[in-house]
Amino acid sequence: MEVQRGSRVHSFTNDALEDFDAVKISQLIQNKEISAQEAVQAAIKRAETVNPVLNAIQFEQFEKALQNSQLPNKGIFSGVPFFMKDNTDLAGLPTHHGSRAIHTPPIAQTPQFSQQLADQGFIFLGKSTMPEFGLNATTEYKDGSATLNPWHTAFSSGASSGGSAALVAAGVVPIAHANDGGGSIRIPAACCGLIGLKPTRGRTYDSEAAAKLPINIISEGILSRSVRDTAHFIAGMERSFYNVNLPKIGLIEHASNRKLRIGVAQRSITGTVDAETSATLEKTAKLLESLGHDVEYFQLPFSQNFVDDFSQYWGFLSFLLQTFGKQLFGSNFQPGELDHLTVGLSKLYKKNFYKTPLFLHRLKQIRHEYQQIFTQFDVLLSPVLAHTTPKLGYISPQLPFDELFARIQNYVTFTPIQNIAGAPAISLPMGSTTAHGLPIGMQLSANLGDERTLLELAFELEEAQPWTKINAQQVGSE
Repeated sequence: MEVQRGSRVHSFTNDALEDFDAVKISQLIQNKEISAQEAVQAAIKRAETVNPVLNAIQFEQFEKALQNSQLPNKGIFSGVPFFMKDNTDLAGLPTHHGSRAIHTPPIAQTPQFSQQLADQGFIFLGKSTMPEFGLNATTEYKDGSATLNPWHTAFSSGASSGGSAALVAAGVVPIAHANDGGGSIRIPAACCGLIGLKPTRGRTYDSEAAAKLPINIISEGILSRSVRDTAHFIAGMERSFYNVNLPKIGLIEHASNRKLRIGVAQRSITGTVDAETSATLEKTAKLLESLGHDVEYFQLPFSQNFVDDFSQYWGFLSFLLQTFGKQLFGSNFQPGELDHLTVGLSKLYKKNFYKTPLFLHRLKQIRHEYQQIFTQFDVLLSPVLAHTTPKLGYISPQLPFDELFARIQNYVTFTPIQNIAGAPAISLPMGSTTAHGLPIGMQLSANLGDERTLLELAFELEEAQPWTKINAQQVGSE
């Protein structure tokens, strides 16, 4: 498939998957209108069509997926083809965390969280791409290669779950694994026109690495094209594992009649939001008001100190990865292969390591400050990102660290707050750029444990303003 940079690329066609969401595909399989094998075959054919352009698959196991599609399978998404992100172990495949420095063999056993995913009935086709250790907001690499955005291949697909986002947006699979340590579900959802819910901390099983962090900022989830898929996924995961310290969600299937108090954050912590993003925010606020919600503009109560402290924590994690790589990833770990962002963040931390107790203390106070917002509001509306999706190269790890990191900080300013607080937030495709037709995501966030409110509101917005479909235009068109 030859596609010029700047083209729109998707694989939607009249096969077993059509443009159905995962819930519909699972229903078709259960009703024997299609077989799981047919669904997997269609996904493989779609992957083979568009992945040579998009570069969104890190490892594939197509033959194994076809074999597994013929086995008995139970779960809410029984038989639905699926990709795992390359920072999560899955028996039979390596885990390279998007890094050229890691050269591990295939994993022998599926860990607890991956098994929780498998319990949903998914058929794993392989692993999706991600930037090195999930540190960047674009899925680009030190050698200049990248995962392209299906909506416009000259632009970033976001990150760190950029490969999963590209595969779902392009129609290869209806749903794919993602996780979020600073926006890594919500950012690629915003870039690729998808729904991306970051759950409350502890809502699913944690990976062993996440559980050991001084502040666990990582939440597990998926990227989808429908709110229904996201709601069913959360319900299925809750049936597999329920954290008794959190309110139950259950299966949310429609909007609520409840009228909400919604705070609208117009300005990022760094103070910059571009014109098209601001216009989409205003349009979304007006839509919510027309639906009967009480909308009030609101200034986030966080200062530049939060940006600095989160950056130091990001640097602390990079320092651990660089310093203890051989212990973490085996003797074949090659620190000389790490990219500018990982190395630069590690150096940033080393310059300020003595501040560790102070920034950890301040970050741990964020949860209380964040929860205070919800004494005034039920939901907070903000952009996902401070400006529209950048072109490939704008935040490439090939750039000098200081220039690269300054650009990332000014781009990713709304999403890390929920990671530190442990709160839920969802990205919804509420607009598009006028120049290139790229999606623009808006973020709804809520108090800890209140995914129910976010999903009900997302259903209401999806019904009021159905999402733009990538296949509304022909392949290769602008």
